[in-house]
Amino acid sequence: MENIAGRTSALNWVVQISVVLLVALWLFPTIGLLVSSFRTSDQISGSGWWGALTASEQNLTLRTANPGDDGAQMLVNGVYTVQGQLFGDGSEAEISAWGTSSLRISEFAPGDTAELSDGETLTVQADGAYVWTSPQELTGRGQRIFVTATTPPEFTLQNYERVLFSGDSTDGMTRAFFNTLTVTIPATIIPIVIAAFAAYALAWMDFPGRALLIAAVVGLLVVPLQLALIPLLRLHLEIGIGKGYLGTWLAHTGFGLPLAIYLLRNYMVGLPRDIIENAKVDGATDFQIFTKIILPLSFPALASFAIFQFLWTWNDLLVAKVFLIDATGETTVMTNQIVELLGTRGGNWEILATAAFVSIAVPLAVFFAMQRYLVRGLLAGSVK
Repeated sequence: MENIAGRTSALNWVVQISVVLLVALWLFPTIGLLVSSFRTSDQISGSGWWGALTASEQNLTLRTANPGDDGAQMLVNGVYTVQGQLFGDGSEAEISAWGTSSLRISEFAPGDTAELSDGETLTVQADGAYVWTSPQELTGRGQRIFVTATTPPEFTLQNYERVLFSGDSTDGMTRAFFNTLTVTIPATIIPIVIAAFAAYALAWMDFPGRALLIAAVVGLLVVPLQLALIPLLRLHLEIGIGKGYLGTWLAHTGFGLPLAIYLLRNYMVGLPRDIIENAKVDGATDFQIFTKIILPLSFPALASFAIFQFLWTWNDLLVAKVFLIDATGETTVMTNQIVELLGTRGGNWEILATAAFVSIAVPLAVFFAMQRYLVRGLLAGSVK
């Protein structure tokens, strides 16, 4: 009775729940990265991305206006006075405690007056308004104030402006973005073209040693990438290719070809034999059969491998480190740029989150644009 058509088995529920969990597992970190890329460093340190839409309590280090600035210091009733607002105009932040030392950041309540050295006083209100007075003329920088404040949600585009348009070689990702495109596009197209020709030959052309070639392709699938890196680099150096885009394209092509040939050959060999034999009876050459019959019918499989190869080369760091990266930084790819940001901007989570989301934006766009071909390619041949 459990297998009667129209009834849903318990296994279907398990599958659906598993799919929901997998989607959530993939979706939540991505949304978190996107939300964090629009937040300020203070907001990120104050609360997690899930609290981005609510007010958060933060410990901030602020500073009054410099006494030497034009119009900042005034003489009021014989007392030198600097007054102003710690937060920007229109800010809804509210201070719950403040202090003048990092060791006692909650020493005073809003409205209290702190006695400083040399007769100076400082009063801070809950809305950030302050009054700094002294019997002598004030000099130097503004007074540093440590506050505990509840700040409203704040989102900014400055992180993207800094990462994409600043032109700073330390934070900028523009050059790395185009370097990654320069690596990825040829490294995706070249192996697909070669693998398509090879797959057709191994699937439909009779020649001596075809079975051995197929066995060799299967054997190459299990060769570890790390095992071939250094010998291949030495070969590139000996024949004059050296480090550069050409060497990287060839490396990605070589490492991607076995899997591409294997997948495409298995797909092409499952195409109807009658179509190919009828074309040969009509006088079509192998090249005409390949270009006019096989390639259109194999588009789902080609698209599937293109997605995998694009994602692999876009996210690659190891091959780029070995075959491409140079000391000048002119050929730095995005993955390596993010690694360098971890060293130079390890505490700037807003910059790291923005750089990481820029890095995954293109693979996400490619995946969603071609995901229907990916599914068709993966399912092709599963049902006869």
